[in-house]
Amino acid sequence: MQHDPSRGASEAKDVHAIVIGAGFSGIGAAIRLRQEGFGDLLVLEKAPQLGGTWRENTYPGCACDVPSSLYSYSFSPNPGWSRLFAGQQEIHDYLRTTAEQYGVGEALRCGVRVLRACWDRSAGRWRLETTDGDYSSEVLVMATGPWHRPRRPEVLGLAEFPGPVVHTAQWDHTVDLAGRRVAVVGSGASAVQVVPAIEEQAAAVHVFQRTAQWILPKPDFPVPRALGWCLHHLPGAQRAMRSAQFRMQEGFGYAFRHPRLVRPLQAAARAHLHLAVRDRRLRQALTPHYTLGCKRLLTSSTYYPALARPHVHLHPTAVSAARGNRLIGADGTQAEADVVILATGFHIGELPLARRVHGTDGLTLHETWAEGPEAYLGTTVSGFPNLFLLLGPNILSGSTSAITVLEAQLTYLCAALTHRRRGGYTSVDVKPAVQAAYNTALQDALRTTVYDAGHCSSYYLSPSGRNTFSWPWSTGRLIRRLSRFDPAAYALQGPCLPSPRSAPITPHHTSTVGKNGTSA
Repeated sequence: MQHDPSRGASEAKDVHAIVIGAGFSGIGAAIRLRQEGFGDLLVLEKAPQLGGTWRENTYPGCACDVPSSLYSYSFSPNPGWSRLFAGQQEIHDYLRTTAEQYGVGEALRCGVRVLRACWDRSAGRWRLETTDGDYSSEVLVMATGPWHRPRRPEVLGLAEFPGPVVHTAQWDHTVDLAGRRVAVVGSGASAVQVVPAIEEQAAAVHVFQRTAQWILPKPDFPVPRALGWCLHHLPGAQRAMRSAQFRMQEGFGYAFRHPRLVRPLQAAARAHLHLAVRDRRLRQALTPHYTLGCKRLLTSSTYYPALARPHVHLHPTAVSAARGNRLIGADGTQAEADVVILATGFHIGELPLARRVHGTDGLTLHETWAEGPEAYLGTTVSGFPNLFLLLGPNILSGSTSAITVLEAQLTYLCAALTHRRRGGYTSVDVKPAVQAAYNTALQDALRTTVYDAGHCSSYYLSPSGRNTFSWPWSTGRLIRRLSRFDPAAYALQGPCLPSPRSAPITPHHTSTVGKNGTSA
């Protein structure tokens, strides 16, 4: 599923819709748009192949922290998952196989980086400057996702560290960790996966923890043969399993919206810590001092046991400097290392390409969002006609599968484009007052949730303290809000448009089972 960018010069570059990004969001958008009759589209991907975050993150132990049956498209279920929580390679393979089954490669242009995108008011089109020349489209879909640009801490002297310095999102597989002293900077989602995966081969592991995390046990195990048979042969089994897991995730979400109900979960996390770590001082260092759910909830049954190993050392401090091969903690702690692993996450609050997308007044998204990113239903932004964000501001939560949210947004996207086509409108642009009123209500609702009232600092919050990430209500409410397009919320501009070229797509296999066991 790769594309030779040299083909671009001979192919149409003026299309109805352009999707930027070929991860879960971009591939899902291409499939759904073409199913709804919007087949005149292209998917631009800067990397040599599709995959998004599951292409980029290949560090040891990388896996999903949402059950696999939920972390997959509902229209392309996979009965062949090997584990309850699939690993990186298996998820990447699923995404590539699904894209192949639905013929997304016909629209995919890999190796194409978007340099600038501007709304052309007179033509009613988006003009794109790319490394493959100029493109244009009536509709622009940003499917770049929040887990995109790795965050590297500013540590004095780290650039002069004599050994390899590797970020988990840019893993260097040529670095041999066997018998070496490894320093891991960070204690979040990637750290709790990578530390157990490397500690057996390393001579010593030093984990620098700026903030303790609440961690619940992860019920991960290989899918039993009997369950695998049911998922393959009983049509309702996958739906039932997906529904049960959705309801379980929603239970977490309900508690996060009512912080008093978090106490049983917090007690369970504390019990998990006590059972896994016998050393009192280590337990104290690993005990958070904020409400569970205020930061991203972590799950692992292997992280605490790994930290309890005699050659693994926890340093409950941030790293302030590097001197030669020594890392210096903010509390004066020192640790010698041969390799440094940065498990420091991503720039979640800064949407990729926000500095390169210009709206009706010439301002970029970044300039428009001077006080922090905001959108209407996490999908449209006033002043940026025919622009649709996938997994945009304030649409995710600490419990819901991102794929569930994505599919709700794709329903909304298709409804908006269908209304635009039927009405013959040039553009749809959410009204400023509608966007402002929506975000005022959203921020008011967030104040009583654990995301805002949990007494911690997290990537949910902008530097000004405004929550730009979280959805404060139930996933069911989100799905209902996105199930229909309300034209009264938008400024609709004419004149009438010719009908876009359309080529509804159908899977290559209409009644057979694909390579990964997915029925199309």
